[in-house]
Amino acid sequence: MTSMESIYLTIALAPLIAAVIAGVGGRAIGRAGAHSVTIFGVGLSFVLSAYVLKSMLVDGMPNFDGTVYTWLVSDGVTMQVGFLIDHLSALMMVVVTFVSLMVHIYTIGYMHDDAGYQRFFSYISLFTFSMLMLVMSNNFMQLFFGWEAVGVVSYLLIGFWYTRPTAILANMKAFIVNRVGDFGFVLGIAAVLHYAGSLDYSTVFAHAGTIASARLQITPTVTWSAITFSCICLFIGAMGKSAQMPLHVWLPDSMEGPTPISALIHAATMVTAGIFMVARMSPLFELSDTARSVILVIGASTALFMGLIGVVANDIKRVIAYSTLSQLGYMTVALGASAYASSIFHLMTHAFFKALLFLAAGSVIIAMHHEQDMRRMGGLRKYMPITYWTCLVGSLALIGFPGTAGFFSKDALIEAVHGSQLAGSGYAYFCVVAGVFVTALYTFRMFFMTFHGEERMDHHTRDHLHESPWVVTLPLVLLAIPSALIGWFAIRPLLFGGFFGGAIEVLPAHDVLAPMAAEFHGPAAFVLNGFAGLPFWLAAAGVGSAWLFFLKKPALADAALRRFRWVHAALVNKFGFDWFNEHVLVAGARLLGGGLWRYGDQDLIDGGMVNGSARAVGWVSSVMRYAQSGYLYHYAFAMILGLASLLMWLIWRT
Repeated sequence: MTSMESIYLTIALAPLIAAVIAGVGGRAIGRAGAHSVTIFGVGLSFVLSAYVLKSMLVDGMPNFDGTVYTWLVSDGVTMQVGFLIDHLSALMMVVVTFVSLMVHIYTIGYMHDDAGYQRFFSYISLFTFSMLMLVMSNNFMQLFFGWEAVGVVSYLLIGFWYTRPTAILANMKAFIVNRVGDFGFVLGIAAVLHYAGSLDYSTVFAHAGTIASARLQITPTVTWSAITFSCICLFIGAMGKSAQMPLHVWLPDSMEGPTPISALIHAATMVTAGIFMVARMSPLFELSDTARSVILVIGASTALFMGLIGVVANDIKRVIAYSTLSQLGYMTVALGASAYASSIFHLMTHAFFKALLFLAAGSVIIAMHHEQDMRRMGGLRKYMPITYWTCLVGSLALIGFPGTAGFFSKDALIEAVHGSQLAGSGYAYFCVVAGVFVTALYTFRMFFMTFHGEERMDHHTRDHLHESPWVVTLPLVLLAIPSALIGWFAIRPLLFGGFFGGAIEVLPAHDVLAPMAAEFHGPAAFVLNGFAGLPFWLAAAGVGSAWLFFLKKPALADAALRRFRWVHAALVNKFGFDWFNEHVLVAGARLLGGGLWRYGDQDLIDGGMVNGSARAVGWVSSVMRYAQSGYLYHYAFAMILGLASLLMWLIWRT
């Protein structure tokens, strides 16, 4: 094993070892021991991930694609644990470990008084390991392991406060909805295995043309494209993990978990898995226009309509959760437009400013004695200056204010969608442009209601308001720096400098970033052009509307509410998705399950097949026992009758 292979193993296993120590030996090592060992494990992974990325960028270290060990060989199919380390996975490793490290440090302050302190640190470290195994995998088997592992740990973390019924309902909702997506994901992997004969990425990608030329026989007269079927099934898995309509319903309810895990799920793990997976599978998705059109339309719808729900949410964490749904829609739109690099760029910048916003919200919640309703906040700026300024940086990045990280990634993404000729691209462009105004509106509604205006909290809370401790504010500052600056350094290499190399494949006819590269004259010129672009003015209109309706003249918002009550009702009811799931899907499933249990299990299986067969045997036995008289001449007579019957049958046959 080479030194670099040892480094890759250390990156993946350090958080796992730390999680086991904190989880199994948490009582022995205490609180300080639990957070120390997990922070060290994740910190070591971050340092080594940064070293790997630096070695690839500066020293020209080649990609690595190798097997750690073979787990199983079945019918010629090899299932193994292996790593694919290229620029895409190296970038994801740095993002995941850095955000996770910030969350670990922040958790010391946020979970200080929680009885499950050691257990929580064990879970979030295990979460980091699961995501690293996913992004570092070189085959579908390991990808699926990481895919399911992040799902299991998210289930544990969303329901971390398991004494709360709402938390249990939320983690069950997340688990069940993701099983729906994972069913499609498994079908997609099975289809790929069937046509390529392997689970290895390199082998599958080499057979992409074979899959594209194959047809799937549905009926004797109907066939489907194998590549389209495979890609759509894989994307259904991404819809569950990355919360795309209609499999988005679990993500807002995940706010029932502690705030640190909300930041980790929404910024660096779980929801980014689907985006990463589609980008990794670009050699397959590039061969199906139909699949990419489906991705384009679903992502655009999620970007706009989920953002609209954020406008009426009053829970500070749920506003940010709906912003995550919307921003994931933006990333998905870019994937559909073949702008995979733009999607990953936005994933990276979003990880920084979304983690920042969630942790800032957590800082506010600590100060407000775990009050999350923005209608009971206001005027917190003078009490919490560090939280205020860092939250402002995150908010500006979220709306794409020129110069912030979010501006570079979002504006480039919108321009890429504008250049797409794929079916549905016009609708997608409208949604992402309209979403700019919506994003600015709900973001600064949250910001103004929380930090400005009159103080709406009770006197006891007001008397005890103060800035959060340094273990909370330090991660805010460290996340604010890349949220503000990373775009200046990353836009050229990631979008126009061939950073991803062969990790992402785009057919020349689909390359929407190439025309943008020809007109790119540096980040400063990009920023100056941004001030003249439509997205900037829409964002400014959104901020102005938030200031007018929710800070300067709240009566106007009340009047608009009365005037458009039906719109407000639709948004509050989340466009009826939850109602449909609860009253149609769940009720229908219960009715079907009850009917199958009553008439299938009880009547047919138990009553007919199991108990019925037993009763039939008992009846036959009760009749046959009369033939057992014990007299020899009865048995001899029966034997003669049997022999005579056999002879008559033989004579008749001849």
